[in-house]
Amino acid sequence: MDAFYASVEQRDDPSLRGQPLVVGGDPTRRGVVAAASYEARAFGVHSAIPMARAVRLCPHLKIVRPDFGRYKAVSEQIFALFRAVTQLVEPLSLDEAYLDVSENSWGEPLGVNVARRLKLQIHDETGLTASAGVAPNKFLAKIASGWKKPDGLAVIAPDRVEQFLRDLPIDALWGVGPVTARKLRAVGVQRLVDVRTVDRTTLGKAVGSQADWLRQLAQGIDDRPVVADRIRKSCGTENTYATDLVDTREIQDELAAMARDNANWLHEKGLLARTVTIKVRYADFSTITRSHTQEMATNDPDDIRRRALHLVERTEAGRVPVRLLGVSLHNLVDPTSSDTKNVTGRLPFL
Repeated sequence: MDAFYASVEQRDDPSLRGQPLVVGGDPTRRGVVAAASYEARAFGVHSAIPMARAVRLCPHLKIVRPDFGRYKAVSEQIFALFRAVTQLVEPLSLDEAYLDVSENSWGEPLGVNVARRLKLQIHDETGLTASAGVAPNKFLAKIASGWKKPDGLAVIAPDRVEQFLRDLPIDALWGVGPVTARKLRAVGVQRLVDVRTVDRTTLGKAVGSQADWLRQLAQGIDDRPVVADRIRKSCGTENTYATDLVDTREIQDELAAMARDNANWLHEKGLLARTVTIKVRYADFSTITRSHTQEMATNDPDDIRRRALHLVERTEAGRVPVRLLGVSLHNLVDPTSSDTKNVTGRLPFL
């Protein structure tokens, strides 16, 4: 979807249409931009930047607090349209998904025709625009979907894959951030196809375990199937505070509450977790994480809270002012799986 949260707000409030708009928090309380309209992007405003910076870039910016219940309802409408065409729908977020339309309910032999019809249906149902990338695999489709936003439709036919790859800069890849891109450029990789000729050892030193993956992408190879109803791999909660936290007891209380919320989410979903991770961002913006993994998976709130509080003892929190705290759970386990071992906690199905 195109600027999804912001587009929903502009659709529902005509006074916001055509205006530079962001959805997010209070600029005076360390809010962050969750979504920016295309009018706002013209000023350099985009998601994930501090709201205070967004206001500096565009002083007449319209700011709307997020309404995730409304966004979720629109998302459900859109995904219902997807699943009416194919059951092979892999959600990435509320507003993005992979679809395998090799076989589809419309009997369309060409993916581009499926994409075109879906775009029209989405607009008719929701009044919103979507952009689509049509390609032989996930990697190529993901890149193509961002080519002609907003309201775009881009196709990479099989016979155009090599030409596409030769024009692709290394930092255009999903998952290759600025730090990794700098490391790759330092060893002579400017374009994705340059990965083909870099010595394997040199590439491995630059990007570690990503080396083999990048080599496959450089050949246009991505054999990952579209997986419907993917199992969620983690859950988490974090909060940025308007005033830095300096009191150790307050920090502990905040982490305990987050641990409890995450444990309750596990219980509601019937899942367990093996790993507890905390995140601490200090007043100088330096950020650290600490994790603990145990063989016994659990959703017990007391156990998760205890481990989170033990982890914070391995940080400077309290001795150094803290602006953000977070607790997340990883290595999630479905205890109903036939091969699951070593689980404990509040199991509603027992």
